[in-house]
Amino acid sequence: MSFDRISDGFYLKSRVISPQEVIEKLYPILTEARKKRIDDVVSKRTYDVIPVLDGLYDKGNVSAAMRSAEAMGMQEFHVIESGEKFKASARVAQGSDKWLDVYKWKKVDPCVGYLKEKGYKIIATHLDASVPISDIDFTQKTAIVFGNEKDGVSKEILDACDERVIIPMQGFTQSFNISVAAAMSFYHIYLSRILKQGKHGNLTELQKQYLTAQFYLNTVDSPEVYF
Repeated sequence: MSFDRISDGFYLKSRVISPQEVIEKLYPILTEARKKRIDDVVSKRTYDVIPVLDGLYDKGNVSAAMRSAEAMGMQEFHVIESGEKFKASARVAQGSDKWLDVYKWKKVDPCVGYLKEKGYKIIATHLDASVPISDIDFTQKTAIVFGNEKDGVSKEILDACDERVIIPMQGFTQSFNISVAAAMSFYHIYLSRILKQGKHGNLTELQKQYLTAQFYLNTVDSPEVYF
């Protein structure tokens, strides 16, 4: 049995449970070390930067990028599926998908529409771009898109994006592996945000409460028995 997160809280069967109720019910169940760990992780999370993977073929690469995004404090992660549905590789993802808000899209347009409606600037990584990733201000709401292993980002993304960027390379190799490029980008974004604004995580108190409740639910085995 699972909880579905909705705008008012979490939905179980026919009942809506508030984040505060989740925290109050499960707080006594968790160890002090686990509660401290969750508080620490939540304090370092952000929704300001959203990774988007556009039509990647290799599930291992998607899972590896997801793992890096979670490790660098990004909470929302989008996958535009092409053909076969994506399912995280347990070996590569190491459970990171459990701690992320993962959105899956069948087509580019709905994903782009969602991001633009939410006020995100869309940045596409592209080998022919002239703008280095270091020129982008990641303290603003930004979605960074990585394309598939063969063709890169799709034409639809290139047409819709606000900027094309490149990770500068110094050798003969023309490109990084997608999962490597994503990990390098996420670490750069993390450092850039800290240098420019003194912090990476910047959730509101309400967002922190929701995420804390979500992580409590993810931590406890069979949490539904407590409600």
